[in-house]
Amino acid sequence: MNIVTDATAIANPSSRRIAVDVAEVSLTFDTADGKVEALSDVSLQIAAGEFVSFIGPSGCGKTTMLRVIADLQQPTSGHLSVNGMTAEQARLARAYGYVFQAPALFPWRTIEANLKLPLQIMGYSESDQTILAKRYLELVNLTGFARKFPWQLSGGMQQRVSIARALSFDPALLLMDEPFGALDEIVRDHLNAQLLELWGKTNKTVLFVTHSIPEAVFLSTKIVVMSPRPGRIIDIIDCNFPRDRTLEIRETPEFMAIAQRVRTGLRAGHSYDE
Repeated sequence: MNIVTDATAIANPSSRRIAVDVAEVSLTFDTADGKVEALSDVSLQIAAGEFVSFIGPSGCGKTTMLRVIADLQQPTSGHLSVNGMTAEQARLARAYGYVFQAPALFPWRTIEANLKLPLQIMGYSESDQTILAKRYLELVNLTGFARKFPWQLSGGMQQRVSIARALSFDPALLLMDEPFGALDEIVRDHLNAQLLELWGKTNKTVLFVTHSIPEAVFLSTKIVVMSPRPGRIIDIIDCNFPRDRTLEIRETPEFMAIAQRVRTGLRAGHSYDE
């Protein structure tokens, strides 16, 4: 299989506006046992429409980086902007949707009611809520499940509801914190393919945390390899695969070469040390 890397396959990120600009960000927590340095001098630029995966060992600051971008935590030093705004301004403008590791659906609410919840909080009319819920359930291939309850859906389907909910108010940025980590490999492969299709339809800027090297290489336009605490960027790897890639691409030499570069970065950062 030939890997297409020209402009017909994927737009050149360097020619697009910067969606996320992180400059020399560090974050230190005060704990009962002393200070913990979670992030150290992280600098990164992400172009609009990119799919960027963060990979590294547990505790390396991947999730913390997402939370800083989302203004759920504030850096100790450095600065960042999200679509030209401060992180706080972006949060107040509802410029991002957040998908957590667990679907976080309310079991007493139907799937439609769960999806409508942020829209209700934001003051959308009932008619707009219904229209948007139907649109985004269709987008994640869950038409016909609006009246079901979360316990009636599989784990993968519940996570698709969570993704639909995060997209329902049309944020420019989608933050995903290891959303498929608890799923088995077969379901995970299926959702990876569906997520790529969804990204192609919406053209959102996606920031995705994962522990899986194949998942990071398959999904991403760019992979950010991070070191153990304190979290630093070891390597930034471009994945210039076509947007309409399929799972079969994982068997190609190009795919395996990028996966090996990720492993090399993790090894250089001592991610495999006991």
